[in-house]
Amino acid sequence: MLLCVGNFFGATSEAEWAEYRTGAKKAPIPTYVLGANDQETVSYFPDVSGCELAENITYLGRRGLYSGTSGLQIAYLSGTESQDEPAPPYSFSAKDVGELKTSLLSTPNFKGVDILLTSPWPRGVGAFANSAGEIDTKKCGSRLVSDLAASLKPRYHFAALEKAYYERLPYRNHTVLQETPQHVSRFIALADVGNTNKKKYLYAFSITPMSLMDPAELVKQPQDVTENPYRKPWKEAQKTKTPLFAEEEPACQFFFDLKKHQGKKRPSDGKEAGNSQPKQAKKPPQPTGPCWFCLASPEVEKHLVVSIGMHCYLALAKGGLLPDHVLILPIGHYQSVVDLSSEVMEEVNKYKSALKDFFRSKGKRYVLFERNYRSQHLQLQVIPVPLDLCSPEDIKESFIVQAQEQQIELVEIPEHSDITQVVQPGTPYFYVELDTGEKLFHRIRSRFPLHFGRWVFS
Repeated sequence: MLLCVGNFFGATSEAEWAEYRTGAKKAPIPTYVLGANDQETVSYFPDVSGCELAENITYLGRRGLYSGTSGLQIAYLSGTESQDEPAPPYSFSAKDVGELKTSLLSTPNFKGVDILLTSPWPRGVGAFANSAGEIDTKKCGSRLVSDLAASLKPRYHFAALEKAYYERLPYRNHTVLQETPQHVSRFIALADVGNTNKKKYLYAFSITPMSLMDPAELVKQPQDVTENPYRKPWKEAQKTKTPLFAEEEPACQFFFDLKKHQGKKRPSDGKEAGNSQPKQAKKPPQPTGPCWFCLASPEVEKHLVVSIGMHCYLALAKGGLLPDHVLILPIGHYQSVVDLSSEVMEEVNKYKSALKDFFRSKGKRYVLFERNYRSQHLQLQVIPVPLDLCSPEDIKESFIVQAQEQQIELVEIPEHSDITQVVQPGTPYFYVELDTGEKLFHRIRSRFPLHFGRWVFS
């Protein structure tokens, strides 16, 4: 079959189209097209619900789902985005997108669609991905299409209208270590047919319907998979240079938390001099809902686990900043380092010591982050950097400069102090520790950008 996105008629003359309409010419294979994108071509589409325009040429309709006999599912949305309600006949509105989402998402065991066809690009599709060339993906495209793509999770999403070819790197549809792995999505934009710059306007591929695939094969993640571009409104933050806050985005894979102190252990009875914090119960509290980091959870991606101790485990960070980006996590359910019992803290320090020795043997030093904010389970993320690339002072300066830009007060904790001495359990905070023992701390009082640590390294 041939699927057409963008302006199907374009500059087609009435005489040329009449040959197809009368049967003088025939499309060689079943051809499915989207509707009008402007007032001039509305007259070519007599039925908004879809109809046959000519032999082998079918107008899919304003919006809906086409199901092939093989089980292939193709969702489609015709027209350009409109803020008016009702939208003009060549546009769609938030109501159209909402109704399409509702009709599909209400389907039992809905996992996504095989293909999504739209004329406009989704706004922000280029986030975390390869360049789209001269097209500014932060400004072009439709926000409603972005919302639709985020909800329908198409394996392939095709669009046009920007007159450019762009094949985005595949992006994931789940949050790593928090949600069950899902299939990836691929966005492909096509240029105009026969364009003078010879930009690609045809994309040929074969696809097995999702319903016929082995689940394990379906959710395989390619090496070049990226974060989901629609999970956060990064666009406005980039425009205004204001920080991106957690209230504006769901939790994402990069939790940049890693660890905390290498100082003295927390006492078992909470009475050791210099530590006024009472020790938490030895038995870790139980999560209030599903937790994707508790090692006992069936959803943990255990193939990433490197080492398991008595109280903690070490895992590779799927889609990490670097191939040797790792996480230290407690086996039981603890929210932050401040909540850890002395036994767990002791094992955390053993892992940190081992990682320090390992990375130093490779000519690297590590940086640890912990973000105790909008996170349910403690994750200590360890990022190695080459020794000859930056000194501890360079790393600290990078964090401090980024903090100043985001109006975040990041202070250095005295060398012999412990984070448990400066913050109470349950208090939100962001914490950095170098393998030299130097520490930076921010007490979160209102909102905080979830990807602050990632920005420092970018």
